[in-house]
Amino acid sequence: MNHDHYPESYIRDILKSVRTIAVLGASPNDARPSHGVMGFLLGKGYRVIPVNPGHACKTILGQTVHARLADIPEPVDMVDVFRAANQLHAVVDEVLVLRPLPSVLWGQFTVRDDAAAARAEAAGIRVVMDRCPVTEYPVLMLRAS
Repeated sequence: MNHDHYPESYIRDILKSVRTIAVLGASPNDARPSHGVMGFLLGKGYRVIPVNPGHACKTILGQTVHARLADIPEPVDMVDVFRAANQLHAVVDEVLVLRPLPSVLWGQFTVRDDAAAARAEAAGIRVVMDRCPVTEYPVLMLRAS
């Protein structure tokens, strides 16, 4: 996949097909982008599971926080990553041991590591990097109407 440009149909299909999203790096601070993205996704009807070891067992936007992806007791369709780009390789390591595998790995703005993406894609996971569902959703879903 060329991660410099994504066809609209690729992103639209992801946003239409996923239902359960783990937000890795979720924050209870409403000034943080991850908090706003969580609220947006919840408002669009997605099941959102926050992941942050510093806030495990607490709640963010009414959702129980898990310390690690492996601690989530249900399958997730997408992992939305709010981590530094240099941590994406380790995130892919975590994702690849999940069963079942998520169908999508989404790196937020500035989160891009092409080698890590290639590893996830080799396992059959669709990857989006340096994008945000909050900015993609309104444009793509309106065009689909």
